[in-house]
Amino acid sequence: MTSISASARIHPSSVIEDGAVIGDNVTIGPFCYVGPKVVLGEGTVLLAHAVVTGRTTIGAHGKIFSNAVIGGDPQSVHHTGEETTLDVGDHCTMREGVTINCGTVDGGGRTVVGNHNLFLANSHVAHDCQLGSHIILSNNVMLAGHVKIGDRAILGGGCAVHQFTRIGRQAFIGGLSACSYDLIPYGMLNGNPGLLGGLNVVGMTRAGIDRATIHRVRKAYKALFDEEGAIREKASAIRDEFADCKEAMEVLDFIAADSDRALSSPFRGKS
Repeated sequence: MTSISASARIHPSSVIEDGAVIGDNVTIGPFCYVGPKVVLGEGTVLLAHAVVTGRTTIGAHGKIFSNAVIGGDPQSVHHTGEETTLDVGDHCTMREGVTINCGTVDGGGRTVVGNHNLFLANSHVAHDCQLGSHIILSNNVMLAGHVKIGDRAILGGGCAVHQFTRIGRQAFIGGLSACSYDLIPYGMLNGNPGLLGGLNVVGMTRAGIDRATIHRVRKAYKALFDEEGAIREKASAIRDEFADCKEAMEVLDFIAADSDRALSSPFRGKS
């Protein structure tokens, strides 16, 4: 049975299916569609022609712009109509034409988006992606299935991320880049094929990381990537040297973790 808060404001041209849950102070503009298994958190705003469907939960104070489709079926040939979910956190903005799909059974059945994320026009989040918080996807960014992105990462306009790729916290991907391999925390990647080109020092500074720590992370980066070689072996060899630096250890732990993809480097993909 539909549950609509008395404080919600819903345009009469919109369709709210029986079973939807509409929280306090939600605003739904004209010609929107809200599916029967959708939960809209307090203060969420849907502008004209927005669609929220599937078994989808939108946290508090989200804003969904025109022609966005949130919670659609996964674009996977293996999906045969099973019920899967999309969970979006608080204070997320989804601009015009954004698409975020529910998960697949094979991928765990759940797409997850954290808090305070900004999805610019026509960006796409595919099935089973796992996104942290304070992430920016610029216009036309394309995430394939099962991508994982850490907090405060920024993806430039038109970049594409291969399925199962991990992108570390505070990483930066330049516009029109192709990210085919895992990108370390604080890493910067540009080009097609994408090459690792150093650290996101500007982002680290803006996040309040002090100069001494940045120098330590940069030293670890040089030890890992200044010359060709087995990156995971080098990461293991320098762990003791950087055990006192949380940020450097975050990079080393990221490298040591199991993954379906190789690591982006300054060399991988060069002709």
